[in-house]
Amino acid sequence: MKVPFNKPFFIGNELEYISQAVKLGKISGDGLFTNKCHDFFEKKYGFKKVLLTTSCTTALEMAAILIDIKLGDEVIMPSYTFVSTANAFVLRGAKLVFCDSNSENPNIDPAEIEPLITSKTKAIVVVHYAGIACDMDVILHLAEKYKLFVIEDAAQSIDSFYKNKPLGSIGHLATFSFHETKNIMSGEGGMLVINDEKFIDRAEIIREKGTNRSQFFRGGLAQYDWVDIGSSFLPSDIIAAFLFAQLEKLEVIQKKRMKIWNCYYDAFKSLETSKKIKLPKIPEYATNNAHIFYLICRSNDERVALISHLQDDGILAVFHYISLHKSPFYSALKDNRELTNADRYTERLLRLPLFYDLASKEQTHVINSVIRFYN
Repeated sequence: MKVPFNKPFFIGNELEYISQAVKLGKISGDGLFTNKCHDFFEKKYGFKKVLLTTSCTTALEMAAILIDIKLGDEVIMPSYTFVSTANAFVLRGAKLVFCDSNSENPNIDPAEIEPLITSKTKAIVVVHYAGIACDMDVILHLAEKYKLFVIEDAAQSIDSFYKNKPLGSIGHLATFSFHETKNIMSGEGGMLVINDEKFIDRAEIIREKGTNRSQFFRGGLAQYDWVDIGSSFLPSDIIAAFLFAQLEKLEVIQKKRMKIWNCYYDAFKSLETSKKIKLPKIPEYATNNAHIFYLICRSNDERVALISHLQDDGILAVFHYISLHKSPFYSALKDNRELTNADRYTERLLRLPLFYDLASKEQTHVINSVIRFYN
C-alpha cells in the first residue's frame, strides 16, 4: 500500500464553477468567484476586508508594503517558519530579528519577544503553526506598549480560533494560504485580511499594480492612474472558482480532517505515555483545525530512522521547517543567538499524512507502521 503525504481532491462544484467562469467571459482577477470568496470570508469570520492574492507569499509582501517597511526597520518573527514569512520583509529592506519557539509547541514564545524590541522595531509577525493560535493577548499588549504593527501569518489557520476570535481577525493584517497542502485549496492562492481600516484603500491600489483601477471599476473615477507602488497580486477567477467550491464544503472538510487527526492522537497516546514520542499540545485558549498532525521524536537520528521505516512501508512522512536563523542566507548576518526550541522542532518534528481523501485503511497502515517502529 502506498500512502502519500498529501493529495489534492475534488469535493463539489470545482469543475462546474471553472467552466462557468470561462463562459462568463472573465477569467482574470476580481471576477464573479473572487467576489464570492471575498463575501464568504467577510461574512463568516467578520474580517473587515479581504483580498484574494496569488499566494500567501504575495499577501505577506503586500502587508510589508502597507506598513511601510523601509531599510533598517526591524521585524520580529519566529525562526521556525517558512521562508516566505521572512522574504516578504527582507525584500523591503527590513532587518529580521528571530525569536524562539515555545517549549510546548512551535509557535513564537511571547516571553522571548520583549527583550528583542528596540527603537527600530516596527512589527511583530506571528505564525499560527498547524493552525494553533499564538498567545495573542500577550503579543497585542506588547504591540500597544511599543506602538508596533502585528501581522498574523495564518497560512495554516483557516477556521481556527483564539478565545473565540477567528485567527486572521486579530492583528492589523493577516495572510492565508490556499496551496494544495492546505485544508481548503486552489492549487496556489492566498488572501490578505485587512483589519485596520486605514489600510483598505491602499491595499486595493497595491494589489492592482499601484493603480486605482478597483475604484475606477466601481464607478468612482472617470479614469484610473498610477498612484503608488504595487504589483500584479490578483489571482485568476479560475483559481477563485475552484476555491469557492471548496469553501462551500468547509464544514464537511473540517469534520473529516478532525476525525483523522483525533484518530492519530488516540492511537499514539500510549507512545507518549511511555515517553517514546511527544504529541501536539493545544493550549486552552486555542482551537484545533486539524491542519497538521505531527510527532516529536526523541532525536534527529530517531526521526531519520522513522522516516526510512515508513518509506519501506510505502508511507511518505516528512519533516518541516529548517530554523531560519541557521540558514546560509541569515548566518552571514552573524547573529549567533541560540534558539533551542526552534532547533528542537527542526531536528525532531515529523508530519504524518493528513488529507481529505485519506482512507481509514491507509491511516490504519500509517498508525500500525509507527507503532511497530517503536515497539
